[in-house]
Amino acid sequence: MTSVDHRSAEEIGRTATGPRPVPELGAQKAAADLSHVDTVLSNGLRLLAVRKPTVPLVELRLRIPFGGTAPLHAATAEVLAETMLTGTARRDRIEIDTELALIGGELDTVVDPERLTISGNGLATGLPTLLDVLADALTAASYVDDEVARESARLVERLAVSRTQPRVIAREALLRHVYGDHPATREVPQAADVEQVTPEAVRALHTAAVLPRGSVLVIVGDIDPERIAADVERVLGGWSSDASAVVMPGLPEVTGGDLLLVPRAGAVQSQIRLIAQSLPRTDPRYAALQLANMTYGGYFSSRLVENIREDKGYTYSAHSGFEFTGTTATVGVDADTANEVTAAALLETRYELGRLAVVPPTAEEVESVSQYAVGSLLTATSSQAGLASQLAALTAAGLGVEWLAEHPERVAAVTVEEVAEAALDFFAPARFTGVVVGDAATLAPQLTALGGVTVGEPGK
Repeated sequence: MTSVDHRSAEEIGRTATGPRPVPELGAQKAAADLSHVDTVLSNGLRLLAVRKPTVPLVELRLRIPFGGTAPLHAATAEVLAETMLTGTARRDRIEIDTELALIGGELDTVVDPERLTISGNGLATGLPTLLDVLADALTAASYVDDEVARESARLVERLAVSRTQPRVIAREALLRHVYGDHPATREVPQAADVEQVTPEAVRALHTAAVLPRGSVLVIVGDIDPERIAADVERVLGGWSSDASAVVMPGLPEVTGGDLLLVPRAGAVQSQIRLIAQSLPRTDPRYAALQLANMTYGGYFSSRLVENIREDKGYTYSAHSGFEFTGTTATVGVDADTANEVTAAALLETRYELGRLAVVPPTAEEVESVSQYAVGSLLTATSSQAGLASQLAALTAAGLGVEWLAEHPERVAAVTVEEVAEAALDFFAPARFTGVVVGDAATLAPQLTALGGVTVGEPGK
């Protein structure tokens, strides 16, 4: 057949009287009924095992609270995360990598001021091996001097590069502006601190802080949840302690106020970062606030994106979203702009905050963001990896599968009036503070004239 025998996309999309109407959205599908076990093992470890046999694989997420206030805690924790899987009393680095490769698996470790996270995956038939390697690292990681020195040197190089990145600079400036010297601000340790970390200090931190009590292990995949609980109990039985994992101190509440202009001499772009106190997922009003956020800047068709990206072209990317820390939450707004439009972009960002509060979302907007919120949640949790990561995040607030399964119904039940109330209570411009990072010589005249912006000292 030739192209003459086929209609083009434009022809298919039209009728004799004009464009074909877009069909109405169908009803959202209910979340799958996930067979699972949610229990606490004898060593104090919470285990959440979920059956999702879409593919013959398994995903693993272990979250260990990892707070600390010592001056070198952040640097030592970072070195620990980099070297935890480089060898144990039973296996060296090559043997660990080889055993994981034979089951099509991997394990990775990352740390932040709140938690140490070990993520892994592999063939479902290889789960015993995955758990055995994990248990070995948890109970007998060796932190050999040469490995610690090698990984520390690499880490110092990466930190030097990372600290030149505008987004990293803006993130650190924002956290310090709202939280001062709280441990949460030490997401990226100083290279000089890393250079002081010794193998002895890393081993001591592992003994004191890599603990099961208060930690959570999430396993999702082609598994039998009831059987897996006994398997994990047996394999991780040697990982035990009477102490509990250290929870990071609670964050102070964010209060509204002036933005801080953080000087970055010679920068040709600026980073706008706003933040306000929000509601945790456990709050009955969270679903309404979630829809208010999506209306403002939480997805591509939001009011903020339509204004400063699509209409005015001030930024390539603007976004608002929640950040959950322990049992608290904040909502943040971010946009990167060219210097010449930074003040205008900030003005419009504030304007949209005010407009959301006093010109509430319409029924059509609420319906659109409700459909998107439920659809994106179901999409994000449709894979084993996505479901495991989502559940691991929920466990930080003491939640689990039930919350995830019931949330689409909560979202669908939210009324226009509830979204309007949440918008008024939590998106008023006066609730926000934040930073603008950029060239102060260029930005200060317009930003100070705009009001609500103070200029910080260079280098602070």
